[in-house]
Amino acid sequence: MSVAWTTSDIGDLTGRTAVVTGPTRGGLGFHTALELARHGARVTLAGRTPAKLDGAAEAVRAEVPGAALETLVVDLSDLASVRSAAEAARGLGPIDLLVNNAGIMAPPLRRTADGLESQMATNHFGPFLLTGLLLEQLVASGRGRVVTLSSQMHRVARSAPVGDPRERRRYRRWRVYGETKLANLLFTFELDRRSRQAGLPVTALAAHPGLAGTHLVVNGQVGTSRGRRASILDAAVKAVSQPAAAGAWPTLMAATADLPGGTYVGPGGPAQATGRPRVVDTAPLARDEVAQRRLWETSEATVGLAWP
Repeated sequence: MSVAWTTSDIGDLTGRTAVVTGPTRGGLGFHTALELARHGARVTLAGRTPAKLDGAAEAVRAEVPGAALETLVVDLSDLASVRSAAEAARGLGPIDLLVNNAGIMAPPLRRTADGLESQMATNHFGPFLLTGLLLEQLVASGRGRVVTLSSQMHRVARSAPVGDPRERRRYRRWRVYGETKLANLLFTFELDRRSRQAGLPVTALAAHPGLAGTHLVVNGQVGTSRGRRASILDAAVKAVSQPAAAGAWPTLMAATADLPGGTYVGPGGPAQATGRPRVVDTAPLARDEVAQRRLWETSEATVGLAWP
């Protein structure tokens, strides 16, 4: 790997199977899936609607003719949907890479069918359950890797979200978003430690995109990426951000570079906002092993899955 990592460092991924959640066309997951396919990986696009998945697959094939693509319908905010998707994913066989990319950002308060706040459900509990249900296939690959997308917003969380997730409390959307991104890191580090202790051939890493020009902010604040208000906000976000393709670089580095488990990757520019990816630090709370273990135990109880 060169000093300044680029996508040319990815190498040949022929024969490897990857699952990428949240591959909506133009977003971080899309560009992650695109580069993995470009380098020969068999990629499963996992998202909420068949129409969006088909659109993403069509866009990938427009740039990579003959790309080995499959689709998997999953709504990460719905634990029943996650279980159904994991059952469908058994047909994929061994999985080399799972990219937990999908997420939502600071929407109005909404409770899911499971009684959970939607951000924590989508950004943490859904990916936690999906990873657990796919663990056997990750182990079967002999070199499984799980990459989970966090954010610099994890630094605003004042405490780990280890309490009862169904407890009703005053909803502050940005505080909760920060807590979900902290949860992504706590989960990653605990997963990696447990895998090592159990002698499993699975590593867990995390990444963050810095400031990336995607529709995530707009969808959270407006509820759609269409319309005049959405267009104005979208233009403002993109004016101060790097392109979504560049925002995917840290994820791709974490997914393919020769890095140890527990590594966190982000942009290497000022304030980790933009630039070529590199290994970066986290807020101290993310490395709190007590918080990692407590969140894990809370998550197992919440999703009804006792990991092996």
